Amino acid sequence: MAAKTEQTSELQKKSLDAAVQLAQLSIENTQRVIEIQVAVAKSLFEDSVNNAKALSGIKDPQEALQLRSRFAQNTAEKVFAGAREIAEVATKAQSEVGKLVGESLTASSAEVLGAIQKLFTGLPIADQGTLNAIQSSLNTTRTAVEQMTKASSEAFQAFTQVKVPATTGKSRK
Repeated sequence: MAAKTEQTSELQKKSLDAAVQLAQLSIENTQRVIEIQVAVAKSLFEDSVNNAKALSGIKDPQEALQLRSRFAQNTAEKVFAGAREIAEVATKAQSEVGKLVGESLTASSAEVLGAIQKLFTGLPIADQGTLNAIQSSLNTTRTAVEQMTKASSEAFQAFTQVKVPATTGKSRK
């Protein structure tokens, strides 16, 4: 019985370690996203102040319209660049989480199956078919996580590669 308790304790320790790694990864990526947002907000604020100063000295309405259009385009470009940078952080985080979860599932599935085999040893229900079904379930779960991770990473990568057409600053008719 002591061996089973040690196995359970070891599995719990590994699960806790994986949870701590996921939490650390989440904190680091959240900090990076916040840094990006603050940098974009600061830049947009500074631009707004400069834009207001520039507009206050303009007398020609046509020139003011062109200046506002240029300012709006610059703002849109900065916002989209920030969104793209955040998407890149998310893509990297998704990949790292997927890798961590995949490694954890791969290692855990073998350990869980070993623990289950030891648990069933000597019991009248020590059926190889049951163990095969459990192994199959663990493998299916691991494969599903790997596929979801791959699909999510591809979707984020596609987003970060989207090109936004530049506006011309001309009014639409």
